[in-house]
Amino acid sequence: MNTILLVEDDVKLSGLIQKYLQQQDFYVEAIKDGLAAPKAILSKQPDIVILDLMLPGKDGLTICREIRSKFKGCVLFLTASEDDIDHVAGIELGADDYIVKPIQPRVLLARIRMQLKKRALIQQPKQQLSKHEILAVSDLHFGKLSIFTKKRLVTLNDEKVPLTTSEYELLLLLLLASRAEEVLSRDFIFKATRGIEYDGMDRTVDTRIGNLRKKLRDSGSLSRKIMTVRSQGYLFVPDSWD
Repeated sequence: MNTILLVEDDVKLSGLIQKYLQQQDFYVEAIKDGLAAPKAILSKQPDIVILDLMLPGKDGLTICREIRSKFKGCVLFLTASEDDIDHVAGIELGADDYIVKPIQPRVLLARIRMQLKKRALIQQPKQQLSKHEILAVSDLHFGKLSIFTKKRLVTLNDEKVPLTTSEYELLLLLLLASRAEEVLSRDFIFKATRGIEYDGMDRTVDTRIGNLRKKLRDSGSLSRKIMTVRSQGYLFVPDSWD
């Protein structure tokens, strides 16, 4: 049974979400105190954390910042805020999805199941990928960049690169690295990570590419390791990591 930790200070809404998800065979624990959330998340390590943005004691963005590097599950923001700045901040901190209230329970359930499918694909790549792609998920080395898939570890110049789950997906699950020299369109990346068609407006892919570039020291005025190919998408350049 998949586990969910719901951090929401609206008692009525929390109760409704908890009851509905429990009816869908999830184990759901709810807490309403932002101060208690980080310890609860890291000690319980649920499959998914549904995190309100505005909480008493400690806000959702702060909580996400504190737990993201030690929490391997999915983080979904559930908030009434429609501010693009909050949305971008959440994605940059490693949130896997950002859901604006009000939301229909079935839609929330679909977003949760989508995240669980993505997580299963990362954890069990040999059961999900083709024979050609199975070969691609062994350890990868491009000059000073190394991806150790069993350890879920990425190093650059022998130093660990602290990637979030979403950033790791860009590098491995979406095969930015193992599909060397192939341009990946924004549509392809968006559908692979979100499970839905790209609507032409969402900038999540660009934000995550930018974050990945920064961590891989490729964030200058002209990126040459993960290149932007105008009108086509993004290109991982395998020979530029020496």
